[in-house]
Amino acid sequence: MKLERFFEKFEQFADTPNAIAKMRELILESAIRGNLVPHNDSDEPASALLKRTETGIQAGKVRKQAALPPVGDDAYLHIPPGWEWTRLGNTGRIFNGDSVSESGKAELAKIEDGLPFIATKDVGYGRNTLVYDNGLKVALGDPRFKVARAKAVLICAEGGSAGRKIGIADRDICFGNKLYANEVWEGIHHRYIFYVYQAPTFFREFAARMTGIIGGIARSEFISLPIPLPPEEEQKRIVAKVDELMALCDRLEAQQQERDTRHAALARASLARFAEAPTPANLDFLFHDSYTITPADLRKSILTLAVQGKLVPQNANDELGEVLLQRILLDNLGRKPGKNSVPEVDLNDLPFNLPGGWSVAKLGSILNSKRGISYGVIKLGPEPQQGGVYVLRCSNVRFRRIDLSGIRKVTEELSSEYGRTILEGGEVLINVRGTLGGCAVVPQSLKGFNIAREVAVVPVHAEIDANFLLNVVAAPYFQNKVDESLRGIAYEGLNLGLLRDFLVPIPPLAEQHRIVTKVDRLMALVDQLETQLAASRTSAVKLMAAVVAELTAQN
Repeated sequence: MKLERFFEKFEQFADTPNAIAKMRELILESAIRGNLVPHNDSDEPASALLKRTETGIQAGKVRKQAALPPVGDDAYLHIPPGWEWTRLGNTGRIFNGDSVSESGKAELAKIEDGLPFIATKDVGYGRNTLVYDNGLKVALGDPRFKVARAKAVLICAEGGSAGRKIGIADRDICFGNKLYANEVWEGIHHRYIFYVYQAPTFFREFAARMTGIIGGIARSEFISLPIPLPPEEEQKRIVAKVDELMALCDRLEAQQQERDTRHAALARASLARFAEAPTPANLDFLFHDSYTITPADLRKSILTLAVQGKLVPQNANDELGEVLLQRILLDNLGRKPGKNSVPEVDLNDLPFNLPGGWSVAKLGSILNSKRGISYGVIKLGPEPQQGGVYVLRCSNVRFRRIDLSGIRKVTEELSSEYGRTILEGGEVLINVRGTLGGCAVVPQSLKGFNIAREVAVVPVHAEIDANFLLNVVAAPYFQNKVDESLRGIAYEGLNLGLLRDFLVPIPPLAEQHRIVTKVDRLMALVDQLETQLAASRTSAVKLMAAVVAELTAQN
């Protein structure tokens, strides 16, 4: 398959993660493998070019450096006829820059006319231009600084950006000690070296020779890196082709960004439209094929509408939420609630208006009268070899579901010490430490299980649909409140006192059931959409991998 064919297939895998970045890598890899442009038998072979360079070094026409060993077994690619393996040090004069202290930088900042001083931060990732106007200049002829001439290729040699930050100087410069400059010899195209540095295979060789905690490559190791060298004329053709294809990638990337921006605007408009009028017709816009609203955003929108009373119509014949709440309070208090026995609620603390027929209460007021909110076993101890009680940890409590993979047990004796959190089924679980955001309703099949310290059990009153409360807890309204609470306290977890004071909207019980049914139906649609997207993405990734494998196959 030719590279042009790859571009023709781009739409089939355009939505794979980092598609454009992978295209750039493929172009660069094809370039150093000799798969990018046709070969010409009339080109002077690279061996003659290297011989001429070596003669120039011996004659003193270029600066002499220690002889480098032949590549031999260090070759990591098959190369075409006319190409040669050589060491990087044979391609030019390679040297690092100079270190500058903070006081030295202050001195350089005062110089108005001189050479730009380029630090690592001023070098982009391959295709970016060097930053010359950083306010630092070196006086001409200053003996403390080395000078790299125009067309020198720079690469970062130390730290997290090593081998990643790469650029070409378009003028004479001075530069930092964490950078290597390569002033290439005659017959070596500086942009070919620039592209070699960026090829994935070369970077693997570079990274393999890095040492130290910070990570860096010594000059002796750097100049000994093997690189494939084409004939001089083919270097020029490769550079021209890479430039052309990179420009095409730029256009594709711009089109993709424009499309993504447009689709994001359409998605926001559709979500807003559905929020204002949650009708079946407007719901169809959320699942429109012409653009993608992420499943996560769809779920947030559905849950937000659910807790605000905008997801299903109200029914004037339903028993009022206030009546339901009074009955819960009567059951919990054992008497008619007095003025001072009901926790005060400030409706201004709710970030939305309640529909007619709805009420509101603190979470601690709508619990099972015989149980309260609590967290479970603090230290699980050794897992028993026989018997024992299963314990749900934060890793088992996911977003609106329970995952039993990796579940472990505690002894029956230890579980009995935490009898208040032994599950009966129907409770709502909320992660209060560890992986926050996890919440689920306990199915009856898990009756007798216990929970760990990082999970809170909320034994909701029978007059409240536990799955409705789950939707409230899973909604952005609750999750945002958790984030605010955690930012406001020096505590690595959600305080149970704050949880008890959390305000819960209380619809009529019949409406709670209707909301739960509607949410479940919509979430099932989102799950189907997510499965389709994942399958499509997997197919696209496999297609791209197959195409890349074919294109990077050795000749």
